[in-house]
Amino acid sequence: MKREPIKNPSSLLEVERLVYHAERPGFQIAELQLSPSQKVPWHCHTEVRDTFYVLHGRLRIFMRDPKENIYLAPGETYTVVPRRPHLVTNAGEESVVFLVLQAGEYDFIPLT
Repeated sequence: MKREPIKNPSSLLEVERLVYHAERPGFQIAELQLSPSQKVPWHCHTEVRDTFYVLHGRLRIFMRDPKENIYLAPGETYTVVPRRPHLVTNAGEESVVFLVLQAGEYDFIPLT
């Protein structure tokens, strides 16, 4: 079930830390830290591409339409295109720290 887009999803996120390093109209860079049991729930964006860059630990991105799983290690990147449902988890036994670069009019559409 699709819900209405929201501008600030922080209350829906299970994260150790969330910091914005650059935030201006049409662009933001967020740094997130997830413990091994935390996740960013299923969601998509109307026009924003999420480009993930791992700084420390291992990241796993689950995607639908089509189904795909991506694993990233430090220094690796991956971009999720707009409207593609995805869920982000920690793929390791220690915290993962990563950047998400987002260009375009930001929204977060929670999915079930």
